[in-house]
Amino acid sequence: MKKSYDLKKLDWKPNPYVKKLKKSIAIRIDQDVLEYFQKLGEKSDMPYQTLVNLFLRSCKEGEFKPKIKWSKLS
Repeated sequence: MKKSYDLKKLDWKPNPYVKKLKKSIAIRIDQDVLEYFQKLGEKSDMPYQTLVNLFLRSCKEGEFKPKIKWSKLS
């Protein structure tokens, strides 16, 4: 191994995985939903954040559309 390297001679290439990088976000989630994924994570020996991401990805790939029911204000 060399003591130092000349970085100017390096052949730079764009990161091919940049589109697959994960982004950290903060969301508001109902307590019971959070507990559900936390318990599921414990049972499957997987972080609950990974399970939430997998679930959201399956919704995206299946083009799942949530049912939204708005209450009328009087």
